[in-house]
Amino acid sequence: MSDFQTYLNGIEDPDKRERMESIPGFIKKAYPRLKEEIKWNQPMFTDHGTFIIAFSMAKAHIAVAPETAAIKRFENQIKEAGYSYTEGMFRIKWTDKTDYELLRKIVAFNIEDKKDMDRFWR
Repeated sequence: MSDFQTYLNGIEDPDKRERMESIPGFIKKAYPRLKEEIKWNQPMFTDHGTFIIAFSMAKAHIAVAPETAAIKRFENQIKEAGYSYTEGMFRIKWTDKTDYELLRKIVAFNIEDKKDMDRFWR
């Protein structure tokens, strides 16, 4: 069993588990070369040892953490999607629609922007 699956199996609420499966599942399908990892009890994707994006659950939302550079780059689109955000993450409420196109753009940006990076974080 993968670490992702172990993490997902620990989510008791079936609706939240399904949502937490769908978002990383979309990224895995769109970017199959990314490595799935669990670090700091968060499912995340890495590329050649560098961080790309992570997710965590809260009572009211899923936190999506793509690092500050991606938040700044996509700030207007994050606002347009209706998501609240901070410097390093944005929140998709359990009742919000998931903007998969925005997620795709953020992941693509991080992959390209960090292609020559040899550290985990920017």
